[in-house]
Amino acid sequence: MEREKIKESWEKRREELCRMADQIYDWAEVGLEETKSSALLEDYLEQQGFAVEKGVGTLPTAFRATWKQGEGGPRLGFLCEYDALEGMGHGCGHHLQGPSVIGAALAVRDRFAGKGVPFSLVIYGTPAEETIGGKTVMMEQGCFQDIDIALMMHAAPTTCVDVKSMANKSYRVEFHGVRAHAAMSPEQGRSAFDAALLSFNAIEFLREHVNEDTRMHYTVRDAGGPANVVPDRTLAQYELRSYDTGYLRSLEPRFLDILKGACLMTGTTHTITETHEFYAKIPCLTLNDLVMEQARAFGAPQLSEPRQKTGSTDFGIILYHMPGTCIRVAFVPEGTPAHSEVYLKAGKTEAAHKAIGYGSQILAAACCSILEDPEKLTAMWEEFRKRKASH
Repeated sequence: MEREKIKESWEKRREELCRMADQIYDWAEVGLEETKSSALLEDYLEQQGFAVEKGVGTLPTAFRATWKQGEGGPRLGFLCEYDALEGMGHGCGHHLQGPSVIGAALAVRDRFAGKGVPFSLVIYGTPAEETIGGKTVMMEQGCFQDIDIALMMHAAPTTCVDVKSMANKSYRVEFHGVRAHAAMSPEQGRSAFDAALLSFNAIEFLREHVNEDTRMHYTVRDAGGPANVVPDRTLAQYELRSYDTGYLRSLEPRFLDILKGACLMTGTTHTITETHEFYAKIPCLTLNDLVMEQARAFGAPQLSEPRQKTGSTDFGIILYHMPGTCIRVAFVPEGTPAHSEVYLKAGKTEAAHKAIGYGSQILAAACCSILEDPEKLTAMWEEFRKRKASH
């Protein structure tokens, strides 16, 4: 039986892959500082016969690992994250991803090596998802052009796949004014903080005139001083989101006009730093169905219907350019929020180790199905192109 062989491949490596996940958990390295975590995965892949390129996409903790049989054939791509949350550790379960997708890739190789089937296995290590969105940087630097499909695993409260994710544009805005004593000479000041507050108010008025699925967030990162001083500098952060990447981009001029207007009203100026852009994913329901079919077959826990709408992820930029999906595997009680103490405390439990295995086996079985019938990949690309044309 196909699935029995995949299970055997997982069981053969279960102990070492779970040990790797526990080690990454203990190191808890934040984005772009995952030196030990990435090296651990790289070294293991080299030991398994993969050709490993380190520091791809100008990110020192990113990598690409490849194994190839024959010429041509499907190029199966696996992506993994391994960054922890600053000040918390692995409260999002990223330490499970690398061992899970490595197990999947090796199971596919075990099944088809020497069978005369041409194909490639490509594993990308993608750092800093929680901060700068490393996949976006890597895509801009030419990564992911060597895969036909993109697959991920993520720990979750239920086992499911996603349909939509939100495009996201994030900005840091520094307002510049004139400092003055708020009691003795306020007329000489020009408040950078007032400019920020006016921009916040304007965004509230804008909410009435945008599509319902639009999200707009803001906060003050540095108000600029005590209450008795007219601040000459205020740092604010803004995020705009939509389930449609094109629509989100159409909102940007209106947002920029808000910033200009706030400065005109207060006699201040501003500078903008755009920190990242996440794309809305193009769903491939054919692939989602294939992956969930395997999840049911392997008896994955807490199965649920696909999530129709989710937040933002840098995986979106990959799924804007090719078919892909992420199998979310349950390891905590249903309803548990990510980035929580419950996630953190569950990180080295037996449930977490089982999630590694379920993710590995589900993705491996989906890939084996594609290699057995390459027309499935053709159909996925046809669906993807149609959806993107109307997106």
